[in-house]
Amino acid sequence: MIKNISATRLLFSVFAMTMILFLTACAKKIAFQSSSVVPAARGVTTVKKDKNNNYNINMKLQYLAEPSRLNPPKSVYVVWVLTDNNVTQNIGQIKTSNHLNVTFETVTSFKPIKIYITAEDDASVRNPGMTLVLTTDNF
Repeated sequence: MIKNISATRLLFSVFAMTMILFLTACAKKIAFQSSSVVPAARGVTTVKKDKNNNYNINMKLQYLAEPSRLNPPKSVYVVWVLTDNNVTQNIGQIKTSNHLNVTFETVTSFKPIKIYITAEDDASVRNPGMTLVLTTDNF
């Protein structure tokens, strides 16, 4: 009886570790490059394809100052993806806080090959402006 319990626990542990490795191996974790607009800003993004062929994008950013503190001041930070079809898409607005640590999560049907953040006067812009804050390399 004790051998069966130990074997069951061992089998369960191996299965659990395999599932954890499988689930984390499917996600791409990409660091943002340094910024000349907000030099202290840094962060990483994780892109993971789900079973519906959508892409879950999660970002963790640190030391991202309020856009109103930029020169010239802006209203919002907008997240963009460059898709595998070479099209740039606005995928959302980053909500900043005075804590300087922010997260951003979204799901998109566009396959990203690059993610970047711009400072804008309006969150609903269709094309990125000139104030590039953070960017990834192509992945």
